[in-house]
Parts: sequence; C-alpha cells; structure tokens
Amino acid sequence: MLDRIKPMENLNKFYIDGAWITPQSRQMFAVLNPTTEQQLGEIVLGNSDDVDFAVAAANRAFETYSRTSKEHRLELLENLLEVTEKHLEELAQAMTLEMGAPITMSREAQADAAVGHLVAYIEAFKAQHQRNVLANADTLLYEPIGVCGLITPWNWPINQIALKVIPALATGCTCILKPSEHTPISATVYAQIIHEAGYPAGVFNLVQGDGPSVGSALSCHPDVQMMSFTGSTRAGKAITRDAADTVKRVTLELGGKSPNLVFADCDLEARVTASVLECFYNTGQSCDAPTRMLVERSCYDQTLEIAWRVAMDQAVGDPCQEGDHIGPLFDQIQFDRVQALIKVGIDEGARVLCGGAGKPEGLETGWFVRPTIFVDVTDTMRVTREEIFGPVLVIMPFDDEAEAIKLANDTSYGLAAYLQTGDADRAERVAAQLKAGAVHINGGEFNYGSPFGGYRQSGNGREGGIQGLEDYQEIKTLHFG
Repeated sequence: MLDRIKPMENLNKFYIDGAWITPQSRQMFAVLNPTTEQQLGEIVLGNSDDVDFAVAAANRAFETYSRTSKEHRLELLENLLEVTEKHLEELAQAMTLEMGAPITMSREAQADAAVGHLVAYIEAFKAQHQRNVLANADTLLYEPIGVCGLITPWNWPINQIALKVIPALATGCTCILKPSEHTPISATVYAQIIHEAGYPAGVFNLVQGDGPSVGSALSCHPDVQMMSFTGSTRAGKAITRDAADTVKRVTLELGGKSPNLVFADCDLEARVTASVLECFYNTGQSCDAPTRMLVERSCYDQTLEIAWRVAMDQAVGDPCQEGDHIGPLFDQIQFDRVQALIKVGIDEGARVLCGGAGKPEGLETGWFVRPTIFVDVTDTMRVTREEIFGPVLVIMPFDDEAEAIKLANDTSYGLAAYLQTGDADRAERVAAQLKAGAVHINGGEFNYGSPFGGYRQSGNGREGGIQGLEDYQEIKTLHFG
C-alpha cells in the first residue's frame, strides 16, 4: 500500500517556503502501523530553529498574499479542489496505514472531509462580505489576522487539517501546520496537494514535530498572530498559557464526554442501534462521540438488550479490508490507556454488559480492543466522567426529563450532545437546556459548512462556515468625518 503514496520520499523533510527542505533538527521519530505494529517510516521532530525558519517564510509571504483579491484566492481554492479530488485515494490509504481507519470509512469520511470542507468553505467565502456598512454609517473591514500556527490531531487527521488550513488560505492568512507526529503521512500528501494547486511560496508551511517542541515554539512565537489547536484539554491549556505573553488569538477544539439522552418515546430499536454504532465509529476515537448514554428508566432494560446485540455484532478487523468493521486504536500508549480505564470501570463496580479488557480473539497483533459497554454506572465513576477515547460506552438510567438534563450537563465538557425522542416539542425544549456546541437530534448528522466547536472545557471558537472564516480575521472599523 505504501507504493500508492507518492510523497513518502518527503516524509523526513519539511515543506517551507515552497520547497521540501532538510530540517535543522536531527531528532528522529518512528511512524508505526497500528495494525501490524511495524515501522512505516520515520520523521524528523522539528525544533525552534525549524519553527523560526517557517515563521519567517510565512511572514514574508503575508506581505503580498494578504493583499491579494478575494477573486484570486477563490481561484486558488478552486484549483485546490481540483487537485484534492485527484489525490483522495492517496489520502485515504495514508490514514488507513498511519492511524488504522478502515479503508471504507477512510474513503467515505476521513478523506472525504478534504473535499467536503473545502466546498463548504468556498461557498461561505463567496457569501462573506469583506466590507460592511453599519446603520451608523461606519464601515467594517474584514482583514486577515496574520501568520497562523495550526496544530492538528491524529484521530481525524485530514478533517482537522482542512478545517484549519482552508480558512487561513481563503482569508489571506499564511500558516505553519504542525500535524500529529503519529499521522505525518496524510499531512505530507496534503502539503503536496497545496503545492500542486499553485499557492505562492511561504503561504503554507509544514513542520513535523511534537507538542513540547514545535507546538510550544509556535505558541510562544512573537511573529505568530493566531494559534488554532485541536486535541486534549490538557494540551489546549498549555498552548493558551504559552500564547498569553504575546496576547495572540487562540482557538481550541478540545475533549468531550458527550451525553446521549434516550427517551422512551423514540424509535428505540433504530435509535439505540445507531447510537451504539456512533459511539464505536472510528474505534471510539472521536472527541464528540456519544459515549454517555442516559436512558429513561421505563425503557432501560429493553435498551440494554438492543445495545448488547449491536455491540456483539460489531466486527473488529484489518482496516485494509473493505467493510463497516472498526480497526485498531492508533498506538500502544492509547491502547494501554483504554485498557487501564476498562479495568478502572470494573474495579469501580460498573457491570460489563459486553467486551472488557484484552484484545478480540484472533487479533493478538495490533492495538485492537474489544467494543465494551458498562451499565448501571453512576455519575461519580471515572468511566462516566473521563474521556476514554476508545470503543467504550457507559449507560445509566434517569427517571424524568429534568434528571436527564442535569446528568447530561454534569460534565466539564460541552462539545456535543445527542437526543433521541419522538416528541418534537421535547426535542426543542431539551436541546435548549443542553450545554453543548451541537445537539444531534434523532440521528441528525454534522453537515459540511456548519460551525463546529464546544462550550466550557471543550474549547472556544468555531470551525466551519462563515464563523470559521471569522476566526482568521480582524475587524477594522472606519469612522468617516
């Protein structure tokens, strides 16, 4: 499969100022296949000198790129769309290799995001006015904020790269991308896509590395005007502290422990089935996964029966094979963490409905886990409160609507919430009281072009749509005499 990914020869280089260059750093990092545990290649973990070089290139490019017309930038985005569509299979194969996304899902969701977000951003940018006149006759100008540091995670590699890079390019900003060191192959493919699309040198730059080195150097850099980060709440706090001295803008998309409220008046068979599968999707490695199922007590036993059946039917297997199975976790550290938290749940007294510790039978090699459901949990258990980031679902009952809302909001997170009910009035009433950036009602999916982001410790700012563009813009007011 590696022979299908053309930019592999650039894996240990950085893309800076329009060219693939040899890094200043010499610290190497092995890139592993989570299915085979074998090495795919290696990257260089950048250092502050590499960051300085990239930021200098971005600063130079900003002087001219920021003054290009909206029409010119739209033309570049259309070029980017054409080139991206040609490389979709390459992106899909890369993510299947580096983070274990099953190839069918990798094509239909992981790689598709590169096109879906791009099309949506093009439409949003066309609709956005760069100059607005207020009722008081003052004029507002929307201008690019400057050089942007973009840090993306391993679980949805291209999805998050697209959500950050595209609005930067659209609004006239320049940027330095630091992808997760665990998923550098897809980022390398994407850098080549941008190069082929004809973006000027220095507008987009790629520096591989880890958070303490490249991430921190970007966050602290006086010539970086904005940081956009997706990842853990812990790392988001560190970036915010690093950015404080230069008072740069920081947007964050962080963790979640999303509640899923199941009322007895919903289509129970359909909605519970879809909810369990949604929790396990991407091997549970999605920040907005519905990992806390709160069930009305009158249908609790029936819900457990459905959930057990769905979980037992959830196939786990080789991500290189077509199908709707789930693959491995992305690395050994995450595997160990998920296993430890499953043990914590058992030790805390949660009942294991299915799954549990260990690997699925026949999958001794690779970081595969058993889809697991804990039931009869309480709101004080760690498995109820902590983001596990694996195919682990917890289920607990509630007695009435008020208790359901209270339990749903009893978390430090607020990225997403899910709601299953056959009562349209209840759907509106309950959704209005849930502290989350998105509420998915009866299977409603996220659509490209809508803003994505959370409340509380799930972050700040929004990605996608016009709101996503505005995060990369400054507003200037003209007061005419």
